[in-house]
Amino acid sequence: MSYRSGSSYRQTIPSSQRGGCLPVFILVPASALAIGLALMFGIGKLTSSTSPSIAERGKTAHPGVLAPFFTPEVQYWGADIEQWGEKWDLDPNLIATVMQIESCGDPKAISSAGASGLFQVMPFHFKDGEDRFDPQTNALRGLGYLKESLSESAGDVRLGLAGYNGGISIIQKEESHWPDETQRYAEWGTGIYQEAVEGAAESTVLNQWLAHGGNRLCSQARQHLNQFQP
Repeated sequence: MSYRSGSSYRQTIPSSQRGGCLPVFILVPASALAIGLALMFGIGKLTSSTSPSIAERGKTAHPGVLAPFFTPEVQYWGADIEQWGEKWDLDPNLIATVMQIESCGDPKAISSAGASGLFQVMPFHFKDGEDRFDPQTNALRGLGYLKESLSESAGDVRLGLAGYNGGISIIQKEESHWPDETQRYAEWGTGIYQEAVEGAAESTVLNQWLAHGGNRLCSQARQHLNQFQP
């Protein structure tokens, strides 16, 4: 939001392979002896599997929860999005839509206006001592505001998105009086969400958003997610 206003995934590092000395006077096959000596002297170390990519994490989290066209950076949060949807009684695809156009799934995102985190929440929405970049805290404040905006708009998604971006009071104003940013935000968000609801395999509106600057946001998100340690 610009007004505006997990079970998170842990990256685990495989334990190193440790070799032990072979007991004295025990006869072992040559192949086993070779392996033991290799482990003892660090020769031919066994290679551990690499950490799954951002895209792989999204696909294996809770497949089928979100429309397939959301970017891998947003799909990364699929399991969390499903849990947040249940907590707030919100469609996971709507949550994903907001995350997509706010941060592209970047937990460290921050705007020039000071909005921060996955849902780009303004500082005054947080309580003293809260970590605004913590995904769960950011979702608590961001989705709480989204829920309030949707309630004020009687469930109208376009108005709810406008309220999330421009402040809930904007819902009572004529759309022609909305700031240009809020009009664009409502247009992008409504289009992406509608295509998700319709079960589209690809989103024309999302592709347009990516071409109009979203790709840069997602590139930054990928960098931060590769370093992310919840």
